[in-house]
Amino acid sequence: MLHPSYTDLMKTINSEGEGDTPTVNSRYSIVLATAKRARQLISGEDAYVESRNKKPLSIAVEEVSKGFVTIEPETEETEEETTVSEVEEVLGNQD
Repeated sequence: MLHPSYTDLMKTINSEGEGDTPTVNSRYSIVLATAKRARQLISGEDAYVESRNKKPLSIAVEEVSKGFVTIEPETEETEEETTVSEVEEVLGNQD
């Protein structure tokens, strides 16, 4: 189970955004953003939170939750850049 929940993450992300339009409208956006950040961590980037004995995806979720990593409103181009196979690749590294 994901902690914090998708609902809590959406509230946090949307409260930090500007204007009345929410930054994140779906769980899919959160999954893509955390998967992308997890790939960055796997490739060697430093974590913004305590990362000892944690998996990259858990670190990425915590970074998003605490506001260290922000999610920009999606455009059609960014949606096309991230594919399901990339998300599966990150999730496969969690075993």
